[in-house]
Amino acid sequence: MPANAHPSPRSTRKAPAATTVLLVRHGATPTTGKMLPGRAGGLHLADKGRAQARVAAERIAAMGRVPTAVYASPLERTRETAAPIASALGLRVRAAYGLIEVDVGEWTERSLARLSRTKEWSKVHRWPAGFRFPGGESFTEMSARSMEAVLDLVAAHPGETIVAVSHADPIKAIVAGAAGVPLDLMQRLVISPCSVSALLFGAGGPAILCVNSTGSLSELALS
Repeated sequence: MPANAHPSPRSTRKAPAATTVLLVRHGATPTTGKMLPGRAGGLHLADKGRAQARVAAERIAAMGRVPTAVYASPLERTRETAAPIASALGLRVRAAYGLIEVDVGEWTERSLARLSRTKEWSKVHRWPAGFRFPGGESFTEMSARSMEAVLDLVAAHPGETIVAVSHADPIKAIVAGAAGVPLDLMQRLVISPCSVSALLFGAGGPAILCVNSTGSLSELALS
């Protein structure tokens, strides 16, 4: 390079610092494992779910790198899970609509026992990429908008650690997408109530730090 030449802005631009996203599933509700609630309003945490949320708050607050923001899906059960986490961190809960549960359309508030006997149910588990809930959203649409929501949060918080409280299927889709796993394999992931799945988004792409953690996060490698 000639002595009087200067590096181009592109060559000297610093890459954004890596952002850690803690994906938290909401706590147990009175219908967990019994009903497919979808986006129905008025569903609150059960006593067990509130206790799970308090424990999750303690685990997250004890991390080596304290989160700087807490986001939640707009549904009651996610906001109620996020509340003690935000309180433990001295933060407020911010809404992120893209983290909302998959729209199950006509299956909203249907019994899981009855749905499991339908011919469509096997497709939900074996070929989610080819399934659309009757009158609702497809898994492909849910995967795209939930990952887009997370990437928007990453862009807004470079170099930070943030909490995103969502639902089992969106979290499965986000983790699968970050891992490069086909959407049809997302149902092999287990996302328990108030579990934490941690993703690191750096310049080279995402990395999976942990999935479905219900134990201590104090030793989680964040860099």
